Amino acid sequence: MARKRLTEMFPFLLPLRRWQKKQCCYLKMKFDKNVYADKISESLFPNVVFETSALMVNENSGFDIQFQYNKVHNLQLAAKTMDKLVIAPNETFSFFWLTRHADRYTRYKDGLNLVNGKIVGSYGGGLCQLSNMLFWLFLHTPMTIVERHGHAAESFPSTTEDLPCGTDATVSEGWLDLKVRNDTDNTFQIAIHFDDNYMYGEILSQRPVNTEYTVFNSSVSYIKRNEKIYQVSVVCREETDQETGEHTQRELYTNQCEIAYSLPDNIEVESLD
Repeated sequence: MARKRLTEMFPFLLPLRRWQKKQCCYLKMKFDKNVYADKISESLFPNVVFETSALMVNENSGFDIQFQYNKVHNLQLAAKTMDKLVIAPNETFSFFWLTRHADRYTRYKDGLNLVNGKIVGSYGGGLCQLSNMLFWLFLHTPMTIVERHGHAAESFPSTTEDLPCGTDATVSEGWLDLKVRNDTDNTFQIAIHFDDNYMYGEILSQRPVNTEYTVFNSSVSYIKRNEKIYQVSVVCREETDQETGEHTQRELYTNQCEIAYSLPDNIEVESLD
C-alpha cells in the first residue's frame, strides 16, 4: 500500500502546503535567469501562424452542469492575463507567471479538477482547457516546449475528438506549469477571444513563419494493467518548408494516461495483468 502524504493524514495542512509550494515556485522563477514574457501589445501582429477553437461546455461530463458554466468564467479570467501577450526572442512563456493574480479583483468559481485521482469541484477548476489550447497552439510554432505535463487520467471523453491523442497539458499552481521559450529571432503574440460557446486562440508573429506544422499520432494503443486501462499515444510532428516543399518528420514524445470512462466496444485493449 502506498504511503499516505502528510496532507492526506492531516487535511487541515493542505492550504498551508499549497501556499508554501506557490511561494517557493515563484521565488525560484525570480532567480532562475529566465526572462518571463509579461508585455501586452494592444495592436495585433500581422501574421497568423496557427489558430484553433475549443468548445467550452461539455454537456456529457456526467457532473453538475454548473461546474461547466463556472469553468467558462474561470477561463475568461485567466485568458485576460495573456490575451495579446508578446513573446520576444529569448523570452519564456509561463502559464502561472501570467495567471497568478488573475483572481485578484474578480474571484474564480468552483470548477472541475482532478484531485488525488478523482474529479471534484474546486476553486479555479477548469483552467486546464486553456493550457490545453495553448499547448496545441505552441506545437504549431518553432518555439521550444520547456515544460509540459499530460493529464494522469481522463474521466470523460474529450470535446475535441479531432485532436491527436496525448496533446493535452495539465497545470497545477506550484506543481505543474506550461512553459515555452522563444529560441527564434522572430517575435510571437497570443490572441484569445470568446463567444457564447467557444474559446478561440491564435498565435501571431511579427514576421511570417515559413514552416507549416502538422501534429499527429503515429500510433495509439490501449493496455490494461492492474485492473486499469491506459491509453498510450505517440505524438509526432511533420514540418514542411513552404518555400521548398521539403518535409521533415520527428517523434516528439510518448504520452500515457489512465482512461477512467467506458471505451467503445470496438477498441482493442491489450491485457498486461
